[in-house]
Amino acid sequence: MKIAVVGATGMVGGVMLEVLKERNIKMEALIPVASERNVGKKIHWNDQELEVVGLQTALELKPEIAIFSAGGGVSREWAPKFAAVGTTVIDNSSAWRMDATKKLIVPEINAKELGEDDKIIANPNCSTIQMVLALSALQENFGIDRLVISTYQSVSGTGVQAVEQLENERKEVKGKMVYPYPIDKNCLPHGGDFLETGYTTEEQKLVDETRKIYGDDSIRITATVVRVPVLGGHSEAVNVALKAPFEVNEVRKMIAGTPGVILQDNPDVNLYPMPLYAQNKDSVFVGRVRKDNSQENALDLWIVADNLRKGAATNAVQIAEYLIAKNLV
Repeated sequence: MKIAVVGATGMVGGVMLEVLKERNIKMEALIPVASERNVGKKIHWNDQELEVVGLQTALELKPEIAIFSAGGGVSREWAPKFAAVGTTVIDNSSAWRMDATKKLIVPEINAKELGEDDKIIANPNCSTIQMVLALSALQENFGIDRLVISTYQSVSGTGVQAVEQLENERKEVKGKMVYPYPIDKNCLPHGGDFLETGYTTEEQKLVDETRKIYGDDSIRITATVVRVPVLGGHSEAVNVALKAPFEVNEVRKMIAGTPGVILQDNPDVNLYPMPLYAQNKDSVFVGRVRKDNSQENALDLWIVADNLRKGAATNAVQIAEYLIAKNLV
């Protein structure tokens, strides 16, 4: 078993390397892959010193699995080339998510859809992953009619330069501006690019990807994405209208029983999820679960997760684990 990580020197790629080590994935070789400017660099991984190689070299090594986190352009060009030599690609970009011929996978929900012929598998957007996992039991048991989503997304979701912008502003140091405005002491209702509809691309991903993962195009969804001055961890306030009546305690039990989800919901002792405590953890945390008294069969909840781990790297590695366990690679 050879596993390549494409984008190994990037922010998410680095977390992928950590998760592969932590989860003790058995492999003959790990192949770190990056752009030409990083070829030849050495990285330390699992008590080994590994040399970063380019995409063509990695392709010639024919790894069984290649996990991509190098942007949509690289994925569109190179994922089909790897697939053509028999490699199964798990892609963390937006390149293949809405391709009707590709599966969009959160393992706890729909990994069973995967087969040997799935050579390019899409990893969903970080904000989508945590929400669909937190709500998966509600969709299964009641059916979801409508979602109203407000996100509070950390700067690490934009990338390392956004983290540097926030840190520079806190130090009162002038530097590169990734966002159109300062992010420290501010909130930007702007995630991705604006569309003609008035929504942004990040907001539209929540709509399209949720429907695809659940296999239900009838779910009505609206979203507002906000970038906040938090280094890591995405938060979401979600209003859920269900198709059937429910009891709040029943809902809490369902959420608490969902694999990969931890219920933190005790207002009496100020227990609720926060990005500060979700960082570097693989679980999705849910709290503030309560009935919406203004709408029949509706409730509100608060969802938090580390966007670099379950929102990206961990989910991708879990897909790899599933493929290995089911002998699909």
